[in-house]
Amino acid sequence: MKLFEGKKGLILGVANDRSIAWAIAKEIMEQGGICGFSHLPDKPDDEKKKNHLRVSKCVEQYPAQTAFLRPLDVQDDQQVKNFMDAAAKDFGQIDFLLHSIAFADRDDLTRDTVETSRAGFKLAMDVSVYSLISVTNAARSMLKPDSSVLTMTYFGGEKCVPGYNVMGICKAALDATVRYLAYDLGPQGIRVNGVSAGPLKTLAGVAAGVGEMQEYYDYVAPLGRCVTHEEVGRSGSYLLSSYSNGITGEILHVDSGYNIMGSPGRLLEQFRKGT
Repeated sequence: MKLFEGKKGLILGVANDRSIAWAIAKEIMEQGGICGFSHLPDKPDDEKKKNHLRVSKCVEQYPAQTAFLRPLDVQDDQQVKNFMDAAAKDFGQIDFLLHSIAFADRDDLTRDTVETSRAGFKLAMDVSVYSLISVTNAARSMLKPDSSVLTMTYFGGEKCVPGYNVMGICKAALDATVRYLAYDLGPQGIRVNGVSAGPLKTLAGVAAGVGEMQEYYDYVAPLGRCVTHEEVGRSGSYLLSSYSNGITGEILHVDSGYNIMGSPGRLLEQFRKGT
């Protein structure tokens, strides 16, 4: 029997086939799970419906495992409610919920953190942090005992990563949210965890300059490389599966061990060699 055979759940935050959420969703569907997906709403004047098209190209690879694909603006409480109400009609109860949603205005993301605008800070925190609270609360009546909620975080919320800026503050708040939601939902048997992935080339990652970060991981991480989408996909699906039933409130680092380092490691050797 496959790991997700007979399991149903929601995947929120796939942008395209390079999204971490898609890597996790693929693993779930290949293991027999049925998924309902959200996508960013398209602008009324976008005749090509680009956001819908990008995600539909992904899910059409798994027609038997895809229940639906609907727009969702997590800043709109009514849209969140409508999305979850519709999902409840399709699914009844669900076994897992993946939240992979974050956003900061490019102007605020690229300027020094001390120069972050008030409006930009509110926007980044609302989309990147509050949305986890919002969608989890809206889905709570659907979540079965022993179900799992998972969000995507990053090491920039634990330590200062130059260039990550205001998003690092958001990830720190997201990590704390994982712990508090884990406490609140524990009596219902609902687990809440996060995956802290190493830098990957996604839409959000490119905006944050992951190319340079990946080169750094090649020298500093104990494994001497960055991680792959497939590795993060397998780890994320593990936390959404029954195999992790005793785990909640945790942040699982899938980063080739980078987070354990207290020094530049082998990068220092390269510096000494003048390379």
